[in-house]
Amino acid sequence: MRPTSLYIMLADDDEDDRLFFREAFEEVKINYEFSTFNDGEQLMDHLYEPENQLPDIIFLDLNMPRKSGLECLREIRSDERLKKISVAIYSTSSSEQDIEDTFVSGANVYIKKPNDFNMLKKILSDVVHINWQYITDGLNKDSFILSL
Repeated sequence: MRPTSLYIMLADDDEDDRLFFREAFEEVKINYEFSTFNDGEQLMDHLYEPENQLPDIIFLDLNMPRKSGLECLREIRSDERLKKISVAIYSTSSSEQDIEDTFVSGANVYIKKPNDFNMLKKILSDVVHINWQYITDGLNKDSFILSL
């Protein structure tokens, strides 16, 4: 049975981006719980603790100190307990190489961070309302990059 609220994690080293993300999520009309992490190492340490609840979706910034989003993604996909978690890459990068690397490594969706608050709300709403099972079962590069 599906929980009544969505559990979301965000790993991003930029405090302003974390705040912007949290404020946008407060306006998305879903029930959710939310945790943030300052870097990839902090996120992975939390995920590896067996008593901690696993999230439904992780939003990962690519460029973080100590452990990058790509390193986290690869660890998540290689761990039996974590590999089914939906992972959304959430980055300022629009590099084709970054997009390709995250797609091949198993991300569910790639989101370029918008500068506009309303655009961020729209993107977050779209992401949480997408049928994640469809994306997980049928990775398709055309539906991998979420852009408006």
